[in-house]
Amino acid sequence: MSPNELLAIAMVATFFGLLIIGIPVGMAIASSALVFGYLGFGPLLFNLLPSRIYGVVTNYTLMAIPLFVFMGVMLEKSRLAEELLDVIGHLYGRMAGGMAIAIVLVGVLLGAATGIVGATIVTLGLLTLPTLLRRGYSKAIACGTICASGTLGQIIPPSLVLILLADILGESVGTMFAAAMIPGLVLAGIYVVALIAVGLLRPNLVPPIDAGERAAMSSRELAKKVVVVVLPPLGLVIAVLGSIIGGVAAPTEAASMGAIGSLLIVLLAGKFSFRLLDDVARSTLLISAMVFFILICAQAFGLAFRGLGGENLVVRMFEWVPGGVTGSIVFLMLLLFVLGFFLEWIEITYVAVPLFLPFFIKYNVDLVWLGTMICLNLQTSFLTPPFGWALFFLKGVAPKGVTTLDIYRGVLPFIGLQVLALVMLFFVPGMATWLPRAIGW
Repeated sequence: MSPNELLAIAMVATFFGLLIIGIPVGMAIASSALVFGYLGFGPLLFNLLPSRIYGVVTNYTLMAIPLFVFMGVMLEKSRLAEELLDVIGHLYGRMAGGMAIAIVLVGVLLGAATGIVGATIVTLGLLTLPTLLRRGYSKAIACGTICASGTLGQIIPPSLVLILLADILGESVGTMFAAAMIPGLVLAGIYVVALIAVGLLRPNLVPPIDAGERAAMSSRELAKKVVVVVLPPLGLVIAVLGSIIGGVAAPTEAASMGAIGSLLIVLLAGKFSFRLLDDVARSTLLISAMVFFILICAQAFGLAFRGLGGENLVVRMFEWVPGGVTGSIVFLMLLLFVLGFFLEWIEITYVAVPLFLPFFIKYNVDLVWLGTMICLNLQTSFLTPPFGWALFFLKGVAPKGVTTLDIYRGVLPFIGLQVLALVMLFFVPGMATWLPRAIGW
């Protein structure tokens, strides 16, 4: 092993060490990369870095990120989600587990409309957790359903994870959106089937809405609310995703129309105000700045790691894994799953994934299928203790009486369901590859 390869290992170890002691992600990435990159090949690193950073800030596709964030934050902060939950909850309220199923369906809609896990979980937690507990739901099931539903935005397009993975894998955003559509809906379907099974076997854990409460909203009124409340955001999501996947519009163009569409929906719903617009703009700026700062810092890390010969180390590591390419894919999935216990998705996406990618490119692995599995795997990182962000988000808004243990117990079955979906995708690659091929991507 050469001195530079030892420096590459030390750089990765230092990065994890800085994260453990609480250094912010971007600073940890940049400082470890700049120090060890300079030790390895001197000032040359600083000569190469500006062009890499320029490539990020001028990437036309990445301009879609703040636009999609704006669309999501606008729909979330306007409280349209509250009405969505009320309407869909009444649609499914007569069956055991119906409210939990409604939360999953709203999670799909909010995931497709916002893609922001924190906002979705906080919204669902504030609006539904007290109601579920009042209606006699098990604390664990209520907490697990909210956390799992809130993370669906990481696999259901337009997901920020998919946009970044498309950039890393060298695939189009439309291809990755199309590839993730079926696995994302399958995962939501698995959640629904599991909740139906709980409703049939243990109805006392997920009781239906009281008949008197259901009668408070007439069928005619419910139908009207479905048209007014559910169809506009659903139509917006279908239009935005359909235009990207169908090749009608580029991701940035579709995202800009989505941002304008969300503004029009809020305006027509009578919820628009300049104070809301200011709040949405500030939140969009903060979220987008965080993402781009980490992306820029990750360029230094990737440049230093490759310059120190880290890619050769990774290739040799995977060649030691038994089972050939298949064994290496299984090893990668296990590694990402374990990393998800300690790291956030953006760190894994822009630091860990590029380190392993050259090996799979060398052996002609389908990157669309691999990228979709990585995205589905990263979704578990929001639920896995001790640092699953979904757990922290829900705990922050949970009413008194809901403990951290209740939340942990609730998410464990859903982590198992996510692993089941990942195994299905592993054995049935067509779940990810069929739709992109069918539409000619």
